[in-house]
Amino acid sequence: MDEDERQIRQQLMIVDALVQAMDRREEVFQAIEDSEDVDEARLRVGQLLGVGELGSRFVLDLQAKSFTRGRRRTLAAHAGELRSKLSRGR
Repeated sequence: MDEDERQIRQQLMIVDALVQAMDRREEVFQAIEDSEDVDEARLRVGQLLGVGELGSRFVLDLQAKSFTRGRRRTLAAHAGELRSKLSRGR
């Protein structure tokens, strides 16, 4: 795997985690609320969404104002573009 593909895969993993968090916002917010601290919240969110530490960090950094349908559409479209790049071998 070359560096471009590695970067695309990493971006896709992050964007997919954000889209998933938006789709499951109530569960994500509950996992965060039930956590004692940020480290526990990161772990719980990662387990809930089945993502690693990097993905859960980005989810926790996402501001609540970003949980709009428009932002979700934008992220989902970006994920599609990244998948397309990967399938073209870029």
